Amino acid sequence: MLPQNCILLFCLFFISLSSFVGATGVLNLTLPHQHPDPESVAQEVKRKVNASISKRRQLLATPVISAQSQCLTGNPIDDCWRCDPNWASNRQHLADCAIGFGKAAMGGKGGQFYVITDSSDHDTVNPTPGTLRHAVIQDEPLWIVFKYNMVIKLKHELIVNSYKTIDGRGANVQITGNGCITLQYVSNVIIHNVHVYNCMPSGNTNIRSSPTHIGWRGKSDGDGISIFGSRNIWIDHCALSHCTDGLVDAIMGSTAITISNNYFSHHDEVMLLGHDDKYLPDSGMQVTIAFNRFGEGLVQRMPRCRRGYMHVVNNDFFEWKMYAIGGSASPTINSEGNRYTAPADPSAKEVTKREDTNEGEWSDWNWRSDGDIMVNGAFFVPSGEGLSMQYAKASSVEPKSATLIDQLTMNAGVLGGPRDNSISMSSGGGTTSTGASGGSSGGGSRGDGDYFGMIFAGGAAVKETSPPNAVFLSFLIILILYVTTNHGDADGGGLND
Repeated sequence: MLPQNCILLFCLFFISLSSFVGATGVLNLTLPHQHPDPESVAQEVKRKVNASISKRRQLLATPVISAQSQCLTGNPIDDCWRCDPNWASNRQHLADCAIGFGKAAMGGKGGQFYVITDSSDHDTVNPTPGTLRHAVIQDEPLWIVFKYNMVIKLKHELIVNSYKTIDGRGANVQITGNGCITLQYVSNVIIHNVHVYNCMPSGNTNIRSSPTHIGWRGKSDGDGISIFGSRNIWIDHCALSHCTDGLVDAIMGSTAITISNNYFSHHDEVMLLGHDDKYLPDSGMQVTIAFNRFGEGLVQRMPRCRRGYMHVVNNDFFEWKMYAIGGSASPTINSEGNRYTAPADPSAKEVTKREDTNEGEWSDWNWRSDGDIMVNGAFFVPSGEGLSMQYAKASSVEPKSATLIDQLTMNAGVLGGPRDNSISMSSGGGTTSTGASGGSSGGGSRGDGDYFGMIFAGGAAVKETSPPNAVFLSFLIILILYVTTNHGDADGGGLND
């Protein structure tokens, strides 16, 4: 008979092992909505760019229709909707024009239009109908537009609910003040054609996030746009500058993001992608950064990446003072068809920077440069697959578009007015008129089983429970040992007799 203490020790060991295996299974190091093949997404972006460029060249070569094709730039996002003279009558077509990892961002497509008629932001708990704060907290999908030019000076963070499009086309819309735009545990948000600037930290107050939920918010960082635990996000044709922290930060397991056609200027730490080197879920972060202009007065983080896969394609890096692209914790950096213009400072010519890591650690990181244009002594230090150049490339989709970077980024920033925030911006006020919202009811249902609920400071995150198989298997092994031991005693007694 096996000694009882051996059985007990064996069971305890098995329970511990089962719990460890179970915990490892629960800790999913990837995100449920990340793309299983990020390289295919990068290839699709290049194909769309090349297709738009080819179409532009073909039409311009035909004198009869060349006058009708001047709207074509080769930028597949803009060419998707800007060539339609009646785009204002079909605003929601914009949602069909995204590319890259944020391609599936629906925003408020299929929902009713909500017209912003009041630029005030007096009450974060009971926002006035007709204000932007009242629009973005609604539960149903909404396509939000603006009746007038307006400056919206926020009292505190603007907490945006899922399935919303903030569409500033046709008006000069400026968002500034305290907290600025926060996307926390939401999905399917499009932010298009707005100025975001002079965002300051705020908080320690109650803020409404939906018609039925009010929560306490701690102090915010002062980001222009903060993306926290969210997915299917598209930020397009915005101008961002002069914020306290980042212009765009995406952290805590955010993924499926496209940041395109924006104008970044006058800021230190431009863009942070990834929460912390040890935060493993950010390994599933996937971000497309395309057709942006990184303009005057920028210092660093364009972006600064932790883990994840970042496709940086056809951007114009006009200025940096320290570096353009940085990272840590082995992110994949796929840089294609960009123009990097180095500063005059001879110590800041390198595009890349590995943060707080020695070469022995980062030599295997997959950082690659393909078809980039280096100006004024700029140089990109590749590593991993980028150094060996052994990753798969299809000749039909090589990034030959870098030579057209002026054309592809010519409209980066806000359309229909000053592209950037270098002009003298208003500090508040704007057009104010009270009025009811234009259609804040109806809409559609969320069809993808959205389980990201809004969580405020002090709220509990989604609870992950350990799998029941550890306890079940422990009982099973005890039962087997018990039966085996008793059976062995019976047989042994018979033989001895």
